Amino acid sequence: MHTSREELRFTSDTPREPTAEALIARVARGDERAFEALYELCSARVYGVIRRLLLDAAQAEEVSQEVWLQVWRSAPGYAPERGSAMTWLLTLAHRRAVDRVRSAQAAGARERSASFESARDRPFDQVSETAVTRAEQRQVRRCLTALTELQRQAVVMAYYHGSTYREVAEALDVPLATVKTRMRDGLIRLRDCLQGNETTA
Repeated sequence: MHTSREELRFTSDTPREPTAEALIARVARGDERAFEALYELCSARVYGVIRRLLLDAAQAEEVSQEVWLQVWRSAPGYAPERGSAMTWLLTLAHRRAVDRVRSAQAAGARERSASFESARDRPFDQVSETAVTRAEQRQVRRCLTALTELQRQAVVMAYYHGSTYREVAEALDVPLATVKTRMRDGLIRLRDCLQGNETTA
Protein backbone atom coordinates (compact mmCIF):
# COMPACT_ATOMS: atom_id res chain seq x y z
CA MET A 1 0.00 0.00 0.00
CA HIS A 2 1.39 3.39 -1.01
CA THR A 3 1.86 5.93 1.81
CA SER A 4 2.13 9.63 0.96
CA ARG A 5 4.55 12.03 2.58
CA GLU A 6 1.64 13.78 4.26
CA GLU A 7 0.53 10.52 5.86
CA LEU A 8 4.06 9.81 7.01
CA ARG A 9 4.29 13.26 8.53
CA PHE A 10 1.10 12.82 10.55
CA THR A 11 1.94 9.29 11.64
CA SER A 12 5.43 10.12 12.84
CA ASP A 13 6.42 9.67 16.47
CA THR A 14 7.22 13.37 16.86
CA PRO A 15 5.11 14.64 19.79
CA ARG A 16 2.81 17.52 19.05
CA GLU A 17 2.08 20.43 21.35
CA PRO A 18 -1.22 19.89 23.17
CA THR A 19 -4.09 22.07 22.02
CA ALA A 20 -5.79 24.57 24.27
CA GLU A 21 -8.87 22.34 24.24
CA ALA A 22 -6.86 19.36 25.46
CA LEU A 23 -5.18 21.45 28.14
CA ILE A 24 -8.51 22.79 29.43
CA ALA A 25 -9.82 19.23 29.66
CA ARG A 26 -6.83 18.38 31.86
CA VAL A 27 -7.23 21.57 33.88
CA ALA A 28 -10.83 20.52 34.55
CA ARG A 29 -9.38 17.43 36.26
CA GLY A 30 -7.15 19.59 38.45
CA ASP A 31 -3.92 19.24 36.43
CA GLU A 32 -1.72 22.15 37.54
CA ARG A 33 0.96 21.49 34.90
CA ALA A 34 -1.70 21.67 32.21
CA PHE A 35 -2.85 24.98 33.68
CA GLU A 36 0.71 26.35 33.47
CA ALA A 37 0.98 25.17 29.87
CA LEU A 38 -2.37 26.76 29.02
CA TYR A 39 -1.23 30.01 30.58
CA GLU A 40 1.99 30.02 28.57
CA LEU A 41 0.05 29.26 25.40
CA CYS A 42 -2.75 31.80 25.76
CA SER A 43 -1.84 34.45 28.35
CA ALA A 44 -0.50 37.00 25.85
CA ARG A 45 -3.76 37.08 23.87
CA VAL A 46 -5.88 37.13 27.03
CA TYR A 47 -3.87 40.04 28.43
CA GLY A 48 -4.01 41.82 25.07
CA VAL A 49 -7.83 41.82 25.08
CA ILE A 50 -7.90 43.18 28.62
CA ARG A 51 -5.20 45.78 27.99
CA ARG A 52 -7.08 47.24 25.03
CA LEU A 53 -10.04 47.95 27.30
CA LEU A 54 -8.17 49.08 30.42
CA LEU A 55 -5.70 51.97 30.23
CA ASP A 56 -4.18 51.16 33.59
CA ALA A 57 -1.55 48.41 33.32
CA ALA A 58 -1.86 47.45 36.98
CA GLN A 59 -5.62 47.03 36.65
CA ALA A 60 -5.15 45.04 33.45
CA GLU A 61 -2.76 42.69 35.25
CA GLU A 62 -5.19 42.38 38.15
CA VAL A 63 -8.10 41.55 35.84
CA SER A 64 -5.89 39.07 33.98
CA GLN A 65 -5.20 37.27 37.24
CA GLU A 66 -8.95 37.21 37.97
CA VAL A 67 -9.58 35.66 34.55
CA TRP A 68 -7.03 32.90 35.08
CA LEU A 69 -8.48 32.16 38.49
CA GLN A 70 -11.88 31.89 36.82
CA VAL A 71 -10.39 29.56 34.18
CA TRP A 72 -9.05 27.27 36.90
CA ARG A 73 -12.44 27.18 38.63
CA SER A 74 -14.64 27.07 35.53
CA ALA A 75 -12.70 24.66 33.30
CA PRO A 76 -15.15 21.79 34.00
CA GLY A 77 -17.90 23.91 32.48
CA TYR A 78 -16.10 24.50 29.18
CA ALA A 79 -18.07 22.93 26.29
CA PRO A 80 -15.98 22.45 23.09
CA GLU A 81 -19.11 22.17 20.95
CA ARG A 82 -19.96 25.80 21.79
CA GLY A 83 -16.70 27.22 20.47
CA SER A 84 -12.94 26.96 20.54
CA ALA A 85 -10.95 27.15 23.75
CA MET A 86 -9.40 30.45 22.69
CA THR A 87 -12.82 31.94 22.03
CA TRP A 88 -13.93 30.84 25.50
CA LEU A 89 -10.83 32.35 27.13
CA LEU A 90 -11.09 35.64 25.26
CA THR A 91 -14.80 35.88 26.08
CA LEU A 92 -14.02 35.49 29.79
CA ALA A 93 -11.31 38.14 29.48
CA HIS A 94 -13.54 40.57 27.60
CA ARG A 95 -16.39 40.20 30.09
CA ARG A 96 -14.11 40.75 33.07
CA ALA A 97 -12.52 43.81 31.50
CA VAL A 98 -15.91 45.28 30.56
CA ASP A 99 -17.15 44.70 34.12
CA ARG A 100 -14.10 46.58 35.45
CA VAL A 101 -14.66 49.47 33.02
CA ARG A 102 -18.34 49.71 33.98
CA SER A 103 -17.47 49.60 37.66
CA ALA A 104 -14.93 52.41 37.21
CA GLN A 105 -17.44 54.46 35.21
CA ALA A 106 -20.11 54.00 37.88
CA ALA A 107 -17.65 55.03 40.59
CA GLY A 108 -16.64 58.06 38.55
CA ALA A 109 -20.26 59.04 38.05
CA ARG A 110 -20.90 58.82 41.80
CA GLU A 111 -17.84 60.95 42.53
CA ARG A 112 -18.85 63.55 39.95
CA SER A 113 -22.34 63.66 41.40
CA ALA A 114 -21.02 64.12 44.92
CA SER A 115 -18.61 66.78 43.71
CA PHE A 116 -21.41 68.67 41.96
CA GLU A 117 -23.64 68.57 45.02
CA SER A 118 -20.93 70.01 47.27
CA ALA A 119 -19.48 72.47 44.74
CA ARG A 120 -21.06 75.48 46.48
CA ASP A 121 -19.22 74.59 49.66
CA ARG A 122 -15.86 74.39 47.87
CA PRO A 123 -15.42 77.57 45.78
CA PHE A 124 -11.74 76.87 45.09
CA ASP A 125 -12.24 73.21 44.13
CA GLN A 126 -11.14 73.57 40.51
CA VAL A 127 -7.92 75.33 41.45
CA SER A 128 -7.12 72.88 44.24
CA GLU A 129 -7.87 69.90 41.98
CA THR A 130 -5.41 71.22 39.40
CA ALA A 131 -2.79 71.70 42.09
CA VAL A 132 -3.34 68.19 43.43
CA THR A 133 -3.09 66.70 39.94
CA ARG A 134 0.23 68.45 39.32
CA ALA A 135 1.51 67.37 42.72
CA GLU A 136 0.53 63.77 41.98
CA GLN A 137 2.33 63.91 38.64
CA ARG A 138 5.49 65.16 40.37
CA GLN A 139 5.17 62.40 42.96
CA VAL A 140 4.80 59.74 40.27
CA ARG A 141 7.90 61.02 38.48
CA ARG A 142 9.82 61.04 41.76
CA CYS A 143 8.73 57.51 42.60
CA LEU A 144 9.68 56.26 39.14
CA THR A 145 13.25 57.35 39.79
CA ALA A 146 13.31 55.00 42.81
CA LEU A 147 12.88 51.98 40.53
CA THR A 148 15.70 50.10 38.88
CA GLU A 149 16.34 50.94 35.24
CA LEU A 150 14.67 47.75 33.99
CA GLN A 151 11.69 48.17 36.31
CA ARG A 152 11.23 51.78 35.21
CA GLN A 153 11.48 50.97 31.51
CA ALA A 154 9.06 48.05 31.80
CA VAL A 155 6.49 50.00 33.83
CA VAL A 156 6.65 53.07 31.58
CA MET A 157 6.30 51.00 28.39
CA ALA A 158 3.32 49.08 29.77
CA TYR A 159 1.60 51.83 31.77
CA TYR A 160 2.14 54.83 29.50
CA HIS A 161 2.68 53.27 26.07
CA GLY A 162 0.22 50.36 26.32
CA SER A 163 2.79 47.66 25.49
CA THR A 164 2.12 44.03 26.41
CA TYR A 165 4.56 41.95 28.45
CA ARG A 166 5.80 40.27 25.29
CA GLU A 167 6.31 43.59 23.49
CA VAL A 168 8.25 44.93 26.47
CA ALA A 169 10.41 41.80 26.57
CA GLU A 170 11.19 42.08 22.86
CA ALA A 171 11.93 45.81 23.04
CA LEU A 172 14.26 45.43 26.04
CA ASP A 173 15.73 42.14 24.79
CA VAL A 174 15.14 40.32 28.08
CA PRO A 175 13.25 37.08 28.87
CA LEU A 176 9.48 37.35 29.22
CA ALA A 177 9.58 35.87 32.73
CA THR A 178 12.11 38.53 33.77
CA VAL A 179 9.89 41.31 32.45
CA LYS A 180 6.87 39.98 34.37
CA THR A 181 8.85 39.73 37.61
CA ARG A 182 10.46 43.14 37.26
CA MET A 183 7.19 44.82 36.33
CA ARG A 184 5.39 43.24 39.26
CA ASP A 185 8.15 44.29 41.66
CA GLY A 186 8.28 47.74 40.09
CA LEU A 187 4.53 48.29 40.45
CA ILE A 188 4.67 47.17 44.07
CA ARG A 189 7.51 49.63 44.81
CA LEU A 190 5.71 52.37 42.90
CA ARG A 191 2.51 51.76 44.87
CA ASP A 192 4.38 51.76 48.19
CA CYS A 193 6.19 54.96 47.27
CA LEU A 194 2.97 56.73 46.29
CA GLN A 195 1.38 55.60 49.56
CA GLY A 196 4.34 56.93 51.53
CA ASN A 197 5.68 53.48 52.40
CA GLU A 198 8.76 53.57 50.18
CA THR A 199 11.31 50.83 50.83
CA THR A 200 14.84 50.53 49.61
CA ALA A 201 15.80 47.82 47.12
